[in-house]
Amino acid sequence: MKLPHSFYLGTDVVFLSKSLLGKYLFTSINGIISGGYIIETEAYNGEFDKASHAYGNRRTPRTEVMFREGGIAYVYLCYGIHEMLNIVTSTEGHAQAILIRAIHPTEGIEYMMERRKMEKLKPNITAGPGSVAKALGIDRHLNGHSLQSNVLWLEDRGLSFSDDEIASVPRIGVDYAGEDALLPYRFYVKGDPYVSKPNK
Repeated sequence: MKLPHSFYLGTDVVFLSKSLLGKYLFTSINGIISGGYIIETEAYNGEFDKASHAYGNRRTPRTEVMFREGGIAYVYLCYGIHEMLNIVTSTEGHAQAILIRAIHPTEGIEYMMERRKMEKLKPNITAGPGSVAKALGIDRHLNGHSLQSNVLWLEDRGLSFSDDEIASVPRIGVDYAGEDALLPYRFYVKGDPYVSKPNK
């Protein structure tokens, strides 16, 4: 069952980021369905968060999609190389987003391996946000795309994790954000081999 549109309108992006663990993420590209369940996320709290592209209500052609009503994809290019999938949340005018950092692949794995040019399955197939997007065939053409569509969507299949199974730690690669870099806004499922950077 697809996550209802109302899920994405919640205004507590940190709570939603943690809630996404165990939800299934799918794409259907040229009729090929692939995906798996989310095991690592990062929350970005819009205007109040120095790590967010929209800090201080910064509105640019790139960030404009973040200010739209939740329930759409925000896909951007990082370092000119990796495309990154974010889930836009909250109500219109509040630029909250959740970066999908890793999924545990369950469906269409052979197609994901093809997209990632892998001969055999390794954990890094969907570990890290660039890997997730590449494996699922997500690019900037899906920026602003509805998560209620039949191209990109999330499902609740009843999988959930207890607080003991989830690590809450600082985000990765946001040193520029000063004290906000230390916020425990990154969540991952402990012990899952597909997590991008487990904290030892």
